[in-house]
Amino acid sequence: MAIEIHYTKLGGCFFIAALTSFMLSNAFADCRKVETLKKTEASVKPNKAVIKTIKGEGDDLIDCVDIYKQPALNHPLLKNHTIQLKPSGTETVSGVQDEIFQSWSRNGECPDGTIPIVRRTQGFEHPPSKTMPQFEPNKFELIPPPHHEYAQVSLYGGQYYGAQAGFNVWNPAAYNEDNSIAQIWVVRGNGKALNSVEAGWIRMSPRDNRTLLFTFWTHNSKLHVTWQGDGYQSTGCYNLECPGFVQTSKKFALGVPISPISGYNGKQYDTFVSIYKNTNSGHWWLQVQNEAIGYWPDTILPNLRGSAELVSWGGEIYDSQAEGHHTSTQMGSGHFPDEGFGKASYVRHLQYMDDSSPLTFKDPAGLLTSVTKPSCYNLIVKDKTPDMGTHFYYGGPGFSASCP
Repeated sequence: MAIEIHYTKLGGCFFIAALTSFMLSNAFADCRKVETLKKTEASVKPNKAVIKTIKGEGDDLIDCVDIYKQPALNHPLLKNHTIQLKPSGTETVSGVQDEIFQSWSRNGECPDGTIPIVRRTQGFEHPPSKTMPQFEPNKFELIPPPHHEYAQVSLYGGQYYGAQAGFNVWNPAAYNEDNSIAQIWVVRGNGKALNSVEAGWIRMSPRDNRTLLFTFWTHNSKLHVTWQGDGYQSTGCYNLECPGFVQTSKKFALGVPISPISGYNGKQYDTFVSIYKNTNSGHWWLQVQNEAIGYWPDTILPNLRGSAELVSWGGEIYDSQAEGHHTSTQMGSGHFPDEGFGKASYVRHLQYMDDSSPLTFKDPAGLLTSVTKPSCYNLIVKDKTPDMGTHFYYGGPGFSASCP
């Protein structure tokens, strides 16, 4: 059976080779000392930092903000931080996207020296709950927190310096204040000592029926504390909602809709997401498609200053209702994984980077599977193929006769 997949031509070897080149070079990209905004400035001041504004979807406005006056630099631990504009030794990746990834770029582009920040979603209207399942020390045993459900695969117990995959993009139904997520987790520690960086796509009911690009990391919200992470015990930070994540790309905005999306029995669209450690600087970089978006500085992630001990790929549901029947919020495409390609959501070309020399992305073996409620959302790992690499199908409809 012929398989038709629509995605950028950056998957497979070309994409991997590009990322590998980031890791192996010792050269630093062009950097510049930044001037930290005053601590009393809690957010970007439009009359000082915004160079240009572009109309996005719906009510969204994309502000092109001076890269050296972005919110990240309000972080106390990033005082006098020097922005690393590109991963060390970056080579321009040659490739053409077959579709526009974020539609606001049809209306203009941000000038050099700026980053796009979506004005409307700088803070989510209803900040979606986010947490990480706990696991027992020295073994991987997923313990889901209340109201959260997972269908994921993981590698645990090694020294990991990166993870990447192509995520099939859908627009699952979400209700109340639920959210449906497809993502990569990169984690070290447990409990209050846990540090995590995450990225992928998210669908929330209050957000105009759209699927958004997102990032998340753990932090502590109080300035008089160290801001070095609290294992989700206090709060977490999406996108650029709090100081910390340093954005360098002028092409993609966080918290903005992804388009186009996949259709049932129709064309399938992916977005490639990679999180990897630049061993020269210590920063954890985020790359989407062929674009390095930015990084989490090592100073704000003390437990990830070395390597991660857990990497995971898959889906997450937050069910906001404490009582009554199971949520009808969908995971992935809203269909069970046994329906297969074009109907069920997939994650393909899973790869990770460990401490092997040289540092390169490789296919995983011995994946650990975790599914909290198979009758509601399930997962099937498939054999490796040339088109899909190491991959799995996942998801489900939520509430049904088998998921009461």
